[in-house]
Amino acid sequence: MNGMLRIPRSRGALSGVLLILLGAWGGLIAFIGPYFHYAYTPTSAWSYTSARLWLEILPAAGAVAGGLILVASASRPAALFGAWLAAISGAWFAVGGLIGPIWRGHQLSAGTPVGGAIARSLEQIGFFTGLGLAIAFVAGLALGRLTVIAARDTRAAAPATSGGRVSAAQAVRNRFARQPAPAASPADEPQPEPAGSAAHR
Repeated sequence: MNGMLRIPRSRGALSGVLLILLGAWGGLIAFIGPYFHYAYTPTSAWSYTSARLWLEILPAAGAVAGGLILVASASRPAALFGAWLAAISGAWFAVGGLIGPIWRGHQLSAGTPVGGAIARSLEQIGFFTGLGLAIAFVAGLALGRLTVIAARDTRAAAPATSGGRVSAAQAVRNRFARQPAPAASPADEPQPEPAGSAAHR
């Protein structure tokens, strides 16, 4: 059983790296976006507000932390926790801007995207909705890979544990290997020829 809880670190490495990059984007874009006219109000670079803390910095930190756990963990439960943390962070990116103003009024308003219609659409996608969906999607892929017990996980758990105990699958194989071959039935045994049959040949 303990063998099933161990996974190779490569299992969540790619998803973890992607989550780290997406989380870093979500946490930094609000502060560096004004440098290239990709911003929500306030439009000055490195402007801090409580809304940015709740709607961008905290979910970004959750996504980065989940990615780091996925990259570093060789334990299935810990990796699952990291994937769930990232998935929840992505969901908050996607819906936090809608829930925040209802929850705390204008104190948690994300502000207003700047620029023309296309620029505002891209800012909404890149800051919140699209970013949150991307994080949740990558975290969902990681959850799928972690919840499936691969064949190599079974092989890793098969060797004998301490005390000479063997796995259930190995015990079944050993049992069938020790079974004797079935005895031949009387109908299969060669029958003796009648005594006079040799004289007529």
